[in-house]
Amino acid sequence: MPAVAPPPLSVDMLVVFGIIALALVLFVWEPVPIDVTAIGVMVALIVLEPWTGVDLAQGLSGFSSSATIAVLGMFVLSEGIRRTGLISVIGREIADRYGNSSFKQLVAVLGLSGGTAGFINNTPVVAVMIPMVSELSDRTGVSPSKLLMPISFAAMMGGMLTLVGTSTNLLASDIYDSMGAEYEAFSMFEFTTLGVIVLIVGCVYLLTVGVRLTPERVLVSEELTEDFEMAEYLTEVVVEEDSQFIGQTVDECLRAVDVDADIVQFIRNKQAFTEPLAHKEIRSGDVLVLRTDRESLVSLIETQGLGLAPDADVAVDDETLAVEGEEREEVESQQLAEVVITPDSSLIGETFETLNFRQRYNATVLAIRRGGQMIHARMDERHLRGGDTLLVQASADTFQQFANDRNFVVAGEFYVPEYRRSKLPIALGIVALVVGLAGAGLAPIAVSALGGVVAMVATGCLRPSEMYDAVDWNVIFLLAGLIPLGIAMEATGGAAFLAGHVVGIAGGLDLLLLLGVLYLLTAVLTNVVSNNASVVLMIPVAVDIAVAVGANPFAFALAVTFAASTAFMTPVGYQTNLMVYGPGGYRFTDFMRVGGPLQLLLTVVTVLGINAIWGVA
Repeated sequence: MPAVAPPPLSVDMLVVFGIIALALVLFVWEPVPIDVTAIGVMVALIVLEPWTGVDLAQGLSGFSSSATIAVLGMFVLSEGIRRTGLISVIGREIADRYGNSSFKQLVAVLGLSGGTAGFINNTPVVAVMIPMVSELSDRTGVSPSKLLMPISFAAMMGGMLTLVGTSTNLLASDIYDSMGAEYEAFSMFEFTTLGVIVLIVGCVYLLTVGVRLTPERVLVSEELTEDFEMAEYLTEVVVEEDSQFIGQTVDECLRAVDVDADIVQFIRNKQAFTEPLAHKEIRSGDVLVLRTDRESLVSLIETQGLGLAPDADVAVDDETLAVEGEEREEVESQQLAEVVITPDSSLIGETFETLNFRQRYNATVLAIRRGGQMIHARMDERHLRGGDTLLVQASADTFQQFANDRNFVVAGEFYVPEYRRSKLPIALGIVALVVGLAGAGLAPIAVSALGGVVAMVATGCLRPSEMYDAVDWNVIFLLAGLIPLGIAMEATGGAAFLAGHVVGIAGGLDLLLLLGVLYLLTAVLTNVVSNNASVVLMIPVAVDIAVAVGANPFAFALAVTFAASTAFMTPVGYQTNLMVYGPGGYRFTDFMRVGGPLQLLLTVVTVLGINAIWGVA
């Protein structure tokens, strides 16, 4: 490996490195959403143009980038497929055919997740499969924890089958293409061969070693109330004649009391009333079912004229919240189910109080599971995060509304969104045409994707309002904000500076080893910050390293692309990991335990595959 002297450090480089350092801190700490940070990066680059070399046109170029437009189009196309129920149809078939064999069901769900993610955005794929896994677990007695993490990993690997598999692939192609006339954008199926190898090797690992390393955090035999450790938080009290609650509505009675409690249900004259409860007036003799802790319960009894109701014990199961003791009539059937907040939900950052959740959805949240952590106290004050799993009590109609809402995934029951199954062949034909036109080079992917969007709406696969709701605008603004950062790194020589020092530190490493180090460096960075941010930072550096050592720039850019799309080691490294984090009851370290060896295995497989197919030198 020839020695390469990096360009001298300049003020311009220091300014860009300072912006990058601040952005990385904000990405990890996340005091504001990462897309807001990305827009802040774009503004800083434009304002500091004398040092960054990014003028107004270049700073705004991310919004007109072919990658941004193509990603936007693919979001809409994926929603068109989701709305017609493709994954649900296949999922039902898997449940019927393989529901009695734990090994066969694992093979089937890995194939479904990995195989479809190359053509459909992997987030809706995993969203549909979460409730399907619940049904499979009930049939076989296998913990959903044994299936959910492998599904997420397979979806990530499946995204590497085609150019449109992930937004990261499209962004990497765009950045590589913009680095000079000698570099060309990736074609639709350019790395499909390597993607198939990675998917097969990864799935074999998950079926052999991975299945033994994946823990059983959620037990199938447990009721949801046991799973969410609710035994100490559900209590019955009776409203005594001198109670302060008498004459007040359910919504009013707890507002003036500084305690952490919710009225889940109340019983009057042998009738059990559940949601909606807000406007029901409390009377003497009513029995209230409270979700509260011991300290708050004591406070309510002492100050509000309530007493324990010892003759009726609360018993909650997966089907109905019922009160045992005297024979009582259910006014409306209530159920318990897990509801997951999706990573791109508009509810993230809100609280149940600011959302007016109970009245808005006619549903009561009994607990929150955030990874392996159970939250029962002060839930109204908790800011919601992507991946939070809520234990919700509501009617079947309400859960159906949750299933139809892209902000939620109903995990505990197989609630099926209202699909347009008659449009399924049309939607599949549109996606096939989009991919085919781009793959044959007859139209740029951005153009064919936008054409597909028009076709989806024109044929009724999607309604116009659903088209806008389908786009994950966080990703779009993230891409638009970060693309100018790659321009600044090249314009100031920052990428060449970093590349020169990497080459200097690497010394006489063999090219394959250097490629492996670059892959691992990108993978580690991706597990901490956004995968798209990793691509923006590392593609220019990787190409400059390749040029400096006389290697194949495409090979080095491809290593970064694959590494940035396979973040196995943390739940926050990729959206699908975050989606299964709560329903699987995983601990943060579980991802390192299962994903760490897979990350090392794919480092070897990807590097050797790149060398065998394209050559490193």
